[in-house]
Amino acid sequence: MTKLEVCCYSLACALEAERAGADRIELCASQPEGGLTPSYGTLMMAREGLSIPVHPIVRPRGGDFCYDSYAFSAMKNDVACMRDMGFPGVVIGVLDAEGHVDLARMRQIMVLCKDMEVTFHRAFDMCLNPMVALEQLTQLGVARILTSGQQQSAELGLTLLRELVQHTQGPEIMAGGGIRLTNLHKFVDIGIREVHSSAGGHVPSPVRHRKAGVTLCTDLEFDEFSRYCVDADVVATMKSALCNDGPLPRTA
Repeated sequence: MTKLEVCCYSLACALEAERAGADRIELCASQPEGGLTPSYGTLMMAREGLSIPVHPIVRPRGGDFCYDSYAFSAMKNDVACMRDMGFPGVVIGVLDAEGHVDLARMRQIMVLCKDMEVTFHRAFDMCLNPMVALEQLTQLGVARILTSGQQQSAELGLTLLRELVQHTQGPEIMAGGGIRLTNLHKFVDIGIREVHSSAGGHVPSPVRHRKAGVTLCTDLEFDEFSRYCVDADVVATMKSALCNDGPLPRTA
């Protein structure tokens, strides 16, 4: 059976995803930046409030995946904290300036993780050579690779995803990036056993008073009065489709 991991940007969304049938949560902050390390308070509440596996992301900032020594030290501290809190896994990825997996730093991460599962996230999609990266991550012992097949969406990356599934000798290949009910079958058909989806959309803020002409964001097009939330109905429908013994929906 194909597992459904749901990317959640708050504890409330994670609880909704769990109730709707998600198999695992990737817990993040900051959806506009593609996911950053969640706060300690959020981590504490996740450990107390969720019963399905929760894998927090360890990503100190947005942008590229080549980190200076300060950012990398913070990442190591976050990994150690999550390990000591009892999380079963983390989501992380480190590259060098040439687009290769930073093996020296990833080895340090693997030692810190001990028995935790390590998901190498979509930094993989920025790698220079995905097949070399697959071999290196296999040798490192990562549990899975989250990837869109080095394309803007996993549907566009089906060719590479299929090749990765055929060649992997260790890490699970988890498809992520634009995964929805109507294209689930395309990933199941090529042998993908885990899919990753945010399974939601933006909802308006309940705030009625909105101060005109004042914003805390440098991106003037960013809407501070909406936020991304998991849609429990979407999660439940996707999970039901994956559990169904019959054919998955194939509408465009």
